[in-house]
Amino acid sequence: MVKEMSGRELDELVSQKKTVVCDFWAGWCGPCRMLSPVMETLSEEFRERAEFVKVNVDDNGDLAASLGIFSIPDVYIFADGEVKTHNLGYLPEDAMREFLEENL
Repeated sequence: MVKEMSGRELDELVSQKKTVVCDFWAGWCGPCRMLSPVMETLSEEFRERAEFVKVNVDDNGDLAASLGIFSIPDVYIFADGEVKTHNLGYLPEDAMREFLEENL
């Protein structure tokens, strides 16, 4: 299950040096709505390797700006307290699975 959280909660989670997959999204974004069920499915598949969360950029603009997020959806992988990589834009399930397998 993908947990929705604030930027502050994400900062706390990342600071614990856990592996985190974060979907930066907004409710008005069509590709974000398409990606949401993909992330739900993959969060179950990869739950042993990472925590899956999502952060609404409209509610957390400062965090999005600090990461350089100017387009969404943008899926970030954090590891050891830092950004490991990210993928900008919608990916279908198989492609997102491949991205996660390569980076988790």
